Amino acid sequence: MARFLYSLAALALLPWAVLHLLWRARRQPEYLRHWSERFGFFPAADGPDPARPTVWLHAVSVGETRAAQPLLAALRERYPAHRILFTHMTPTGRATSEALFGDSVERIYLPYDTPWAMRGFLRHYRPEFGLIMETELWPNLIAACRRAKVPLWLVNARLSERSAKRYASFPALTRQALQGLVAIGAQTAADAMRLEALGAQHVTVTGNIKFDIAAPAEQLELGREIRARCGGRPVWLAASTREGEEALILAAWKEALRSVGADATALLVIVPRHPQRFDAVARLVTEQGLALQRRSANVPVEAKTAVLLGDSMGEMFAFYAAADIAFIGGSLLDFGSQNLIEAAACGTPILIGPSTRNFAEAAREAVACGAALTIGDADDLIARVNALLSDEQVRRQMGAAGRVFAERHRGATARTLKLVSPASR
Repeated sequence: MARFLYSLAALALLPWAVLHLLWRARRQPEYLRHWSERFGFFPAADGPDPARPTVWLHAVSVGETRAAQPLLAALRERYPAHRILFTHMTPTGRATSEALFGDSVERIYLPYDTPWAMRGFLRHYRPEFGLIMETELWPNLIAACRRAKVPLWLVNARLSERSAKRYASFPALTRQALQGLVAIGAQTAADAMRLEALGAQHVTVTGNIKFDIAAPAEQLELGREIRARCGGRPVWLAASTREGEEALILAAWKEALRSVGADATALLVIVPRHPQRFDAVARLVTEQGLALQRRSANVPVEAKTAVLLGDSMGEMFAFYAAADIAFIGGSLLDFGSQNLIEAAACGTPILIGPSTRNFAEAAREAVACGAALTIGDADDLIARVNALLSDEQVRRQMGAAGRVFAERHRGATARTLKLVSPASR
């Protein structure tokens, strides 16, 4: 009955979903593409190939897609004759998949969670098994997989206290969905406890796969090139910033420069989390009267430039490698923080704000081991930046601590692959 009522609600919300796509397309036209996939209709040419069984991996958006890199490599090694099907929910997730994996995988949008769309998806692609990254619980999808005898795992799973409370509002539906999974690989013991409290079974702590993402050599080389184009200036990075944060950071940085409270030669590099906001952030910079350049121009940074806008895809490792300090976006305002692990792996000193629920344990450990420092607000951020830019020894110590921290947590991919073994299906 719980799933029946959920399905009725999903059906009633389909007109809203169409309006939502149109609304999002105002700023991101990619939302107008591939609509048929969202409603369970797929090109006949993309159907199953008896000679190449399908491994299916669902990564809702950018973070999950990037996190899937080491898992994808391991799956390719284990199943060399299989094709890999990626499903996404956002255009940015799909674009990230294209940038990272090119034509080596197939990619579509996962349909909205109606019974007929999920049945149609499974009939069309006939995956041998499926893996859902992090925490995407789609009750009709899970039920359809059980009926079709498609084993389904939730891997690299995380569940914040806030999300757990939302799921707990629908206890029967959540319990049924969780128990429809073969098993769950949780990032931390706290995630495992919250999932089990909601009714999950067969939960194992496998760790965070993001720790297994190695900085590609070409990205590190690109980072050196970007740094060289900055003309030897100190560089601090505001990485994966979210809406509202850039305005606060820019205002505080401008005030510090105006009052000679900062190194006037220092360059701020801002990389917004969502590419559809590149132009909006560029306007914020110019409205503050700060000289702006764009990374996409691919030219040396002028001495008068105060802000370099990282308006490119797939270059975050390069930006971390180019920076003296990295502030992790999504943590200044209440977004729960973006991923700090890549910065640590690059040996870049980390500053992180008060909102860290998405990476709570990693943030605590990074601060405890000396790889990161916490800041309270934008003014505090700028004060910390200035202090670190003037203290190379502390930056070196933080960078070394970050590398040790990242290395110590590797191995989640191997543990996840062990969980997703033929014997456990």
